[in-house]
Amino acid sequence: MAVYASSEFSRVFSALDRDGDGKLSAAELRLCMKAALGEDVSAEEVDRLVASADADGDGLLSQEELLVLALAGTAAAEAEEEDEGQRRRELREAFGMYAMEGEGCITPLSLKRMLSRLGYHQDIDECRAMICRFDLNGDGVLSFEEFKVIMDA
Repeated sequence: MAVYASSEFSRVFSALDRDGDGKLSAAELRLCMKAALGEDVSAEEVDRLVASADADGDGLLSQEELLVLALAGTAAAEAEEEDEGQRRRELREAFGMYAMEGEGCITPLSLKRMLSRLGYHQDIDECRAMICRFDLNGDGVLSFEEFKVIMDA
């Protein structure tokens, strides 16, 4: 399997190496990224990518350097997904503290109760006004997605 993967990667690298010199220039990498992403990537951004993986300092990427760059990108994406998952779990927990039990949303009454527990005493109209500011669909309560927008702001 590893031999196949290595052979497949070599074929991909060869296809990207337009001038056949065994190295990828920033321009070649930029063309590849444009084709893969469907949008133009700035020359500066590609230069930074090349510099980050260019172990021998020649300004070009060998097959091994491109593999390291690709694996680093995969690892970074996985770490970002894990961080996002952790953030979402933490937000769900916080949302649960404010949400009305069994309702799945934050109501003016549930907000008033939680704020009181935290030492902030607001009347129901003030809580209704707070919710109104962030109530994107106008239903008078905050869903988890609306709560997430507040917390991500």
